[in-house]
Amino acid sequence: MTATLVLVLRVGLAIVLYYFLWRVIQTLWQDLQQQGNILSVQKKMGVQINAITDAGDEQRYNFWQTEVVIGRGPHCHISLKDKSLSASHARVSYHHAQWWIEDLGSRNGTILNKDKITTPTVVISGDQFKCGNTTFTLQINTLNAQAPKQLETESKGDE
Repeated sequence: MTATLVLVLRVGLAIVLYYFLWRVIQTLWQDLQQQGNILSVQKKMGVQINAITDAGDEQRYNFWQTEVVIGRGPHCHISLKDKSLSASHARVSYHHAQWWIEDLGSRNGTILNKDKITTPTVVISGDQFKCGNTTFTLQINTLNAQAPKQLETESKGDE
């Protein structure tokens, strides 16, 4: 009689344990799906930068990253053959929910909307800035989950 009672208790305990584990896994799976849905709906900030050289050449760059370095050097995201640009001239970066521009100690400075900047400055869509002999126009974009995946993975500008 005692052996039967112990067997029934073991089986009952095993069933309760497996049920508990199943509920934990089910809850974790639901939380994971919910977090995935939340992240997929969030907007991703991007920036489009149009460059017009003093020769009149125009190039458009699209970035979906948080930092863009402009200059003459090959390491820059926007690298131009403008002799009045420094190797690393200016940086456009996204932080604190805003886009900022800062001069990186360039020889000729960075001009934002006809004013020379000396500290990091917030920029908005339509702002124009000049580095060397090149004029840039900034357009801020947002990317929804419904946008094409090719734009989402784009990290280097269109040339």
